[in-house]
Amino acid sequence: MLELLATISTAVVAVEIGLRLLYGKIIFEQAFFILLIAPEFYLPMRNLGMRYHAGMTGVTAAGHIFALLDLPEPSKVEVVNKPVESPDLHKPFQLQLEGVGFQYDNRSAHSLQGITQTFSSGKQYALIGRSGAGKSTLIKILSTLLLPSSGRASIFGLDVVDDTARVRRIMNLVAGGDFSGYGLLTVREQLAMFAQFYGMPYREGMRRVDAQIEAFGITEIRDRKISALSTGQRQKLNFARSFLNEPWMLFLDEPTIGLDVSAARDVRDRVRAFQAEQPGRTVLLTTHYMAEADEMCDRIAIVDRGRVLAQGTPSELKRMVQKESLFLVGVDALPPTMSIANLRSIPGVISVAMRDEANIDATGVGSPTIRLAIGLKEDGALGGVISALAGAGAHLREISKSEPTLEEVFVQLVGRGIAESSEEPRSE
Repeated sequence: MLELLATISTAVVAVEIGLRLLYGKIIFEQAFFILLIAPEFYLPMRNLGMRYHAGMTGVTAAGHIFALLDLPEPSKVEVVNKPVESPDLHKPFQLQLEGVGFQYDNRSAHSLQGITQTFSSGKQYALIGRSGAGKSTLIKILSTLLLPSSGRASIFGLDVVDDTARVRRIMNLVAGGDFSGYGLLTVREQLAMFAQFYGMPYREGMRRVDAQIEAFGITEIRDRKISALSTGQRQKLNFARSFLNEPWMLFLDEPTIGLDVSAARDVRDRVRAFQAEQPGRTVLLTTHYMAEADEMCDRIAIVDRGRVLAQGTPSELKRMVQKESLFLVGVDALPPTMSIANLRSIPGVISVAMRDEANIDATGVGSPTIRLAIGLKEDGALGGVISALAGAGAHLREISKSEPTLEEVFVQLVGRGIAESSEEPRSE
């Protein structure tokens, strides 16, 4: 009975694969891989020869189905194992959005609303915003998973709608919480399967697979099945998969969700190293972690309700909240000849305030420390303040620069914190 069920199951799967092959949904190499390399998931037959003949029988049966049902002629299979073309790095902007909009059915509050942006090559960019702001929707459009309702987008001059196949050969995507994969495959088999999907010759594909396994430090789990991996290990596997085709454009959608602090740091370092290996590679990141965006990215855009509210370098965005440079200067005492008014008269000084008075230092021992909050037009004016204090006889105990956080910038622009949000809608 079990043998009969196995035979029926094999026949059904073989015919399905045959139909997909004839309709051009997969190429022969992928069909061959499914039949021979992943037998436990797709076909219950243990013998390689039996699986091969089952697959070929499926293709033949699919051909008969076309004839019997008078189905339209299947399209010719497109050869996808072409070398990844090097994009034109001399274009002024390598990722360009012109009035890109997207409308979810009956959810107009969460649509993209005519976003126009340009991104230069070779840099790391971040989109930050609450859930529902439109970040993931924009990433899906750029990665050819969704069609925009309006406007156009291009990557290295290739339109994401008209040049979909070429765009996909030069980009890749890592999404946080994406546990794609077949549980019965091992880590190495999973990566080998994607190498075939990316159209790589077998030897080159396996070379890249082993290189990424080593680069992400997952050598010890290379022969472990996907179903046995932890969340962090799965996410490292996703990163290794995304680097296989050596993309010029890498989209990272909440990529460090589920990773501990050490693993997240390792992944960020690997992304930097991967980008440095080939000048021109560009990264677009979405994240809820403000510190991650501040550390990794050259420029940041704040998105809310489908619109870009502000963009710039992390320093430029912070200056929207705090115009002047603010330093905390601790001295043992304020000399009688140096008053607050004297400090305010120093060139470049905007404001001076005593933060606290005669506080014991953090260890609970030692002399009291007076801390002054000094606002400056620019950082260079600090030298004049220190010279004036030292000349009056004060002894410097500590000095630090106080900057607003990206969270404070976000709250000022959006009106509430990053955590005060609803779930972002997903496309069907």
